[in-house]
Amino acid sequence: MTIEVSDKIKSKIVDVAYLRNLIGPHPRVKRVALCHGVFDVVHPGHIRHFLYVKSKAPVLVVSLTSDRFINKGNYRPHVPQDLRAINLAILEIVDYVVTDDHETPINEIQILEPDFFAKGYEYDVGNQKNLRTEEEVSVVESYGGSMLFTPGDFVLSSSKFIQDTPPNLKLEKLDLLMSRSKVTFDDLRKTLANMNKCRVHVVGDLIVDSYTTCSLLGGQTKTPTLSVRYEDKKDLVGGAGIVAAHLSAAGAKTHFSCVTGEDDLGARAVSELRELDIHVQHFIDPNRPTTNKNAILVGDYRLIKIDTVDSSAIPRRILDSLIEDVRNSKASSILFSDFRHGIFNKGSIPKLIKAIPKTVLKVADSQVASRWGNILDFKNFDLITPNEREARFSLGDQDSSIRSLASSLFEKSGCRLLILKLGDRGIITSRSSDAATLEDYFVMDSFVDKLIDPVGAGDALLAYATLGLMVSSNQTIASILGNLAAAVECEVDGNVPVTPTKLNQKIDQIEDALNFR
Repeated sequence: MTIEVSDKIKSKIVDVAYLRNLIGPHPRVKRVALCHGVFDVVHPGHIRHFLYVKSKAPVLVVSLTSDRFINKGNYRPHVPQDLRAINLAILEIVDYVVTDDHETPINEIQILEPDFFAKGYEYDVGNQKNLRTEEEVSVVESYGGSMLFTPGDFVLSSSKFIQDTPPNLKLEKLDLLMSRSKVTFDDLRKTLANMNKCRVHVVGDLIVDSYTTCSLLGGQTKTPTLSVRYEDKKDLVGGAGIVAAHLSAAGAKTHFSCVTGEDDLGARAVSELRELDIHVQHFIDPNRPTTNKNAILVGDYRLIKIDTVDSSAIPRRILDSLIEDVRNSKASSILFSDFRHGIFNKGSIPKLIKAIPKTVLKVADSQVASRWGNILDFKNFDLITPNEREARFSLGDQDSSIRSLASSLFEKSGCRLLILKLGDRGIITSRSSDAATLEDYFVMDSFVDKLIDPVGAGDALLAYATLGLMVSSNQTIASILGNLAAAVECEVDGNVPVTPTKLNQKIDQIEDALNFR
């Protein structure tokens, strides 16, 4: 199902230049009033505002600020501009809707020359000085128009209504995105079905994640030391290894190049990966341990995490072997999974990148916001998938809104596709440094129905977005499948490889919800 909008409603959503031709220049016989705002959520205060303005002029035009110029909060707007336009156009009282692709409505006022430019009472310069309003007054009066301020009991701010809980519009946003991108649910299923034709080469840091379960005995009386009793321990493949496991679970022929220590932990991890039908080329460094991150668990709490790790650069002989492995790769995609534990560093990254065959799809993920790594080390790649913290770290930017952040990182990285992970808020996909249109930039909410364990969601997203891009060459499909794979991963305990079967179940569930089944 796609959002069905009648021709009557569609005809009300117009371009500003086209509208000027319809209404003609000022002065005109049939007066025109213009209201402008974000309208993230249309609420009773807006309706009363429109009713009042409509009583002063027979033609009511409502303009809305485009997504990229909204800075009312890090994740605003909650409703994308196309849906906001539909929400306004469906109102019988509204005659025309335009989307203003400027920071202020000044350009729009100059083009349309409305008889009235309407605002809420709080902007009345007679009540308080407002530099932006004064500029608007000057422009409106320059051609003979008038300002119109609605009475003081109208609440016009959407923020007051959504500051506590943002609206849940994940289905509507996805429906609109798929409709605009001409992507169907069958396209998603076909892409999944063809992932077994892909060959992917993963290069990255193998990590063994350990979970040591204990029970609390008590604390020492002389020192602030907790006493716990050991109960159980389990070791799970993590880091770049679990990325390779996700790819293999999806059906892709997966080659994994990594470095381990000369120890049982590394040997067991490699054996486990090979049992998953992954071709593992591991290089043993006897002078370093296999990276191990051991979380000490007491009940539902992580008491402490003990890392056994050597993040110094790997020996030159091993780096040369990795470079040769990449240069001779038969895969259609090379994926660098960087946890900054020896393989990737200032000296090795340019050499590894140079070794990538020219026709290969290049993908990178750098989960290193707390260490020295930087996603911008991997420039001009086809796909990068940092999270918000990693993006801010790479740009040295803690202040910009999330949309500006994505746009800046996209531009500076030179990538073809950026999927910025936002945790429980979903993802932002950027395909252009200009975030003006849905085709270049879109937000997709998380589709987690019941959160059990968020660990590994980013790894699942990386794997399925890569395969989606390889199979379909469609960035929308890649983003959707990556986002849904992350959701599936969050709904199970532990970092368990996501299968196409589980992903198809999630797709069926979403399609049924949109079709009210």
